Amino acid sequence: MTRRRTGRRSAARAAGRAAALVLLLTVAACASGGAAPSGDVGAPSSGPAPLPTGLVLQVAETGGFPAPAELATRLPLVTVYGDGQVLTQGPRIAVWPAPALPNVQVQEVDRATVRDLLDRAVAAGVTGTGDLGQPPLADATTTRFTLVTEDGTAVREVYALAETPDDALTAEQREARGRLRDLLDELTGLPGTTRPYVPQTVAAVVQPHTGGDPELTQPDVAWPGPELPGPPLGAGLTCVSATGQQAADVLAAAASANALTPWVTPDGGRWSIVLRPALPHESGCADLG
Repeated sequence: MTRRRTGRRSAARAAGRAAALVLLLTVAACASGGAAPSGDVGAPSSGPAPLPTGLVLQVAETGGFPAPAELATRLPLVTVYGDGQVLTQGPRIAVWPAPALPNVQVQEVDRATVRDLLDRAVAAGVTGTGDLGQPPLADATTTRFTLVTEDGTAVREVYALAETPDDALTAEQREARGRLRDLLDELTGLPGTTRPYVPQTVAAVVQPHTGGDPELTQPDVAWPGPELPGPPLGAGLTCVSATGQQAADVLAAAASANALTPWVTPDGGRWSIVLRPALPHESGCADLG
């Protein structure tokens, strides 16, 4: 009888020790990552960092020797935004006087395309620092590439990118410039449908009207925007920014105006005006070059 009870107590102690061992092993496995709480099973890993909605990539021309008003109102060749908007310069009508409004086109691409374009810009050398050469040309423009990522802003400038004679460069310089030219061609030739860009703000670069070409006299157009001439911009120019309803009124009036149009204010002033649509990340006169 005593031996039977002693055997039962030994078996119970052994079972208890086995259960404790199983519990200890389970806790150790959880602590070492061998098991995960049911709420973490299948949790997705974090993807790429989200794109900013503002400017992420732009190519613009700087320098050269255009007229001061043209220099101040020069538009970028292409501007890409993180939300998928791509703005480019549309075809220009081969007539003179040219239309008062520049032809700016916008198209929409998806986020994957935007990220691919940023990757292509890096591969093309926008973030690079290698020697691009300095061709012996005068009065050429400089092409400026601007790339904005989560790591910061990179700017790469190339003098005379379009006009470069091959015999003025080394093979390495030609190859580096070629990659940037190919990138620009790709950015300005994206497939897809475009539409005219309608700005929310229009900058007007102003100077007194001098009478124009007597052989190309133009009818007056009433100026519907802010009071002229506006704050000085430099080089004898002033600037005002039209927003909201005034911007809509300026766009409507500009549809029948051209580069030589005399714009007339209620006080009898006559002005030459170059209009510059503000891009989505711009506010007007303060952003002009």
